[in-house]
Amino acid sequence: MKQVFVENIQERDWVESPFLVRDKIMAMAKNGKPYMTLKLMDRTGEIEGRVWDRVDEFAERFDKDDFVLARGKASVYLGKMQLVVQDLEKLPEAQVDLSDFLPVSSRDRAAMESELQAKVASLDDPYLRGLLEAFFADAQFRGRYCTAPAAKAMHHVYLGGLLEHSLAVAELVDDICRRYPGLNRDLLVVGALLHDVGKVDELCYERSFDYTDEGKLIGHIVMGVEMVDEKIRAIPGFPSRTAVLLKHLLLSHHGQYEFGSPKRPKTLEAVILNFLDDLDSKINGVRTHMEREPDNTSGWTAYHRLYDRYFFKDSFPGAPEPGTAPAPVAPAPAAAPPSAAPPKDAQSRDARPKAEGPGGQRQRTLSFTLGDQLRGKSLDLFADDSKE
Repeated sequence: MKQVFVENIQERDWVESPFLVRDKIMAMAKNGKPYMTLKLMDRTGEIEGRVWDRVDEFAERFDKDDFVLARGKASVYLGKMQLVVQDLEKLPEAQVDLSDFLPVSSRDRAAMESELQAKVASLDDPYLRGLLEAFFADAQFRGRYCTAPAAKAMHHVYLGGLLEHSLAVAELVDDICRRYPGLNRDLLVVGALLHDVGKVDELCYERSFDYTDEGKLIGHIVMGVEMVDEKIRAIPGFPSRTAVLLKHLLLSHHGQYEFGSPKRPKTLEAVILNFLDDLDSKINGVRTHMEREPDNTSGWTAYHRLYDRYFFKDSFPGAPEPGTAPAPVAPAPAAAPPSAAPPKDAQSRDARPKAEGPGGQRQRTLSFTLGDQLRGKSLDLFADDSKE
């Protein structure tokens, strides 16, 4: 029944096709009139839908995660394709093919599963190999592991994303081990394949991607350690030291406490896993961001709030040559009025990191605050001024 996919929608097209509602937001315009913003998705991407008329009537027909047949006119607004919805109705699930609506890894699943099997077979440590075999011999678990996305929003957000990401980190482990001899390659490979294992239960991915109640309350790191511990206890003679080192990899792979890591990396293998996990997730996240706006002909992406910057799309098809299209302009921060004389530590202040503006330009941030002016001054009101 799917008639047109998001990636094929062109400006001024009349669209009449089913979509999965990933988000539904009711709001009020400045004139007091209600409107509705939708995120309509299929396996090729998502498009923003705007409902300006009959808002209350349409809102009662469907909820988030429902399938709807939307009819409307496509238009480009601020570089993004948008669908101005004229009519919509809820569709029963029996009338849709789920594979049309959730994004899927571009890699062949059978090929990735063969690669996973080869990684397991390559391990020399019988206990670590036995641990992975215990996980993947469970057909139900293996199916979830090979189907789950790697995250809800930031990276590898598609079916098969967890498997693709885990294999990529395992491949990077082999690259690192060839360059730096003496590393515990078996421990690192198992850490790479299991560092996000808790996401099979942290995330739900039958309709849209979201967190389960357990995922919100506990999180994939702790859930993963519990799953690993359960498997280890069923393997007779599993070395306790190996178990501790492996659990540490899982507990520390986010690197810092502020990133949700219960522990910071305290072994060389843990430091490596943290960096490799971060590397692969960021590469995928930036690539996805660059590919998200096929209708934006600028050489720059939209602003990415997490990374706090714009990205230059030097490989974007048809992108203008550098210098021919202006980078997006962000409002300059308001500067405090300068004092009559600059503080003594002006040179050290100028050496502090500058704010990064659109296009990657560094902007000097002037700050002649009271704290700057008092830095290095005595705050003792009864001190002898002659001693300063």
